[in-house]
Amino acid sequence: MSPLEALAADSGDGRSKPIISITDAALSKLIELRSDEPDADQLGLRLSIVSGPGEDFRYDLSFDDYLQAAFTDEVRTHEGDAGTFKVVIPADSVERLTDATLDYTDNQGLVIRNPNRPQAPDVEGLTSDDELSAQIETVVSAEVNPALAAHGGFVTYVGHDGEGTVFMTMGGGCHGCSMSKMTMLEGVQTMLTEQLPEVQRVKDLTDHSTGENPFYS
Repeated sequence: MSPLEALAADSGDGRSKPIISITDAALSKLIELRSDEPDADQLGLRLSIVSGPGEDFRYDLSFDDYLQAAFTDEVRTHEGDAGTFKVVIPADSVERLTDATLDYTDNQGLVIRNPNRPQAPDVEGLTSDDELSAQIETVVSAEVNPALAAHGGFVTYVGHDGEGTVFMTMGGGCHGCSMSKMTMLEGVQTMLTEQLPEVQRVKDLTDHSTGENPFYS
């Protein structure tokens, strides 16, 4: 929805479906923070994903004049007991933020819970669209990621080299974790090699030096 369309929606009963959910606690905190800004009534939250393919999601949150949003941006109005607030999401972040939730707690600050997964990086020379890849994806989605979810982590399949090596990246709680290398080699590799004879080893392509806690206070 463009900025002008967002204004038009405010004058009627129709509302576009929100891209993300905002809890009452987060909405109240955003309105509180915005009240300290000049021209507060014209400001919304610009929320975008700034990480690249294969990287764990990194978010950029800032107050911005929603009337200055680009026509390709999506503008949504959120309402709660604390008031009304607009969220601006750039077009290239919409799909990756759909069904995410913005929450707030005193201990964590503003936190984004995102059910989506980063896009796998495009690595030259790897195969990711054959029968073996489909089998690997099935094991990852049905067994590997559910096991890692208990630790707040997940893996993303990148491809294989045709010689028994599978390449993956790690995200969530596993990204930047000192135990993630061991988790990958001993956990993910074992699960794949036991079920798929074609898989001999797993290599982690994640740049763990960029691991960040996805909390914003």
